[in-house]
Amino acid sequence: MKIAITFENENVFQHFGHTKQFKLYDIENNSIVKTEVVDTNGQGHGALASFLKNLDVQVLICGGIGGGAQAALGEAGIKIYGGVIGSCDAAANAFVAGTLEYNPDVKCNHHGEHGHEHAGGHSCGEHSCSTHNFKEQKDNSNLKFVPL
Repeated sequence: MKIAITFENENVFQHFGHTKQFKLYDIENNSIVKTEVVDTNGQGHGALASFLKNLDVQVLICGGIGGGAQAALGEAGIKIYGGVIGSCDAAANAFVAGTLEYNPDVKCNHHGEHGHEHAGGHSCGEHSCSTHNFKEQKDNSNLKFVPL
């Protein structure tokens, strides 16, 4: 199995459609056997679904993600675990262990709303994710979310 995580400075990047890199993890027998950072080469939003499918990715872990990208990933057969923050490696290890906590209803509704930060103080690139429906804890090392 191969998973991809939106990547910036070793952490989960918070806007899927604007990510410049993914960290890929090859999983075999419930262990991470290989990691690799790949550049998106300027592709964004819906085009990233094809990019990931061509890399044989089955699972995406990310922060915020819009409805169009979710639909494109679903059509590509890629399972989404959104609303994750913190270290990419910690998220990958939690996924492998079956303990990754994520928000299945995460949304990134950024069109027309620039320069606004939301709960937890992060923003999605230069856009905001105004409809996340979780509250981030101060200590994000354990990747837990508390529903509002």
